[in-house]
Amino acid sequence: MTLLDLWLSRSIPMCLLLQSLVLMALCFPSASMCPKGCSCLRDPHLHGLNVTCSQSSLKEIPANLPDDTVLLRLDHNQIRAVPEKAFYELKRLRELNLSYNAVETLGEDAFNGIDGTLQVLDLSHNHIINVHKNAFTKLRARIIVHDNPWHCECALQQGAGGVAHNHEVASRVVCGSSDLFDLEGRPVMAVDTDLCNLAKRTTDYAMLVTMFCWFAMVISYVVYYVRQNQEDARRHLEYLKSLPSKPKKPDEADDISTVV
Repeated sequence: MTLLDLWLSRSIPMCLLLQSLVLMALCFPSASMCPKGCSCLRDPHLHGLNVTCSQSSLKEIPANLPDDTVLLRLDHNQIRAVPEKAFYELKRLRELNLSYNAVETLGEDAFNGIDGTLQVLDLSHNHIINVHKNAFTKLRARIIVHDNPWHCECALQQGAGGVAHNHEVASRVVCGSSDLFDLEGRPVMAVDTDLCNLAKRTTDYAMLVTMFCWFAMVISYVVYYVRQNQEDARRHLEYLKSLPSKPKKPDEADDISTVV
């Protein structure tokens, strides 16, 4: 065997080993890149990471998500809130699964930064009661929102109106409760009443009632004050009348007799 053959026999396995290591580095990111409790797998077709944090007992959204995440599964956890701009750095995110959590409200900027790339947003089976009126306005993704106890009020009606182009979303936002009247079981988009104007009128009525009660209280106090002073004045007068008359002096009586 020549030296060239010997060198080739040793270098070829080394090249194959290096190739394998490069492929592993590409397909399996280092542990430092992946959040605790999650698994990260590179998707060669989507040119990004599939990050799976399902059933990890998470109580909040991980803060160190890789920037090249394209699919993020956070389902079946205990997440209660979506902070403002929580996914702002995930410029490639296409699918976000937040189903089966305990999310209660959504702010205006909850999905800021991913509105241009997101294709699927799953918020089903949460505890969502209300959302900011602009929470879904910029999203063009397919939004899944069923099985949430929506509270029908002004902001929710406005928010549902912002995604009226997405019939699936609009029809799945079903009223679970309402402070104004019984709307339980009805899709919010099927409510003909303008809940914002109705809420405003209710507030105006409440203000009028409050002002009337305050005015009545002031009048009652004035009447009580006047009657109390009258009573005090009557008692003082009776006290003065009860005092004995001042007796006449002897000199005054003699003067009267002399004049007579």
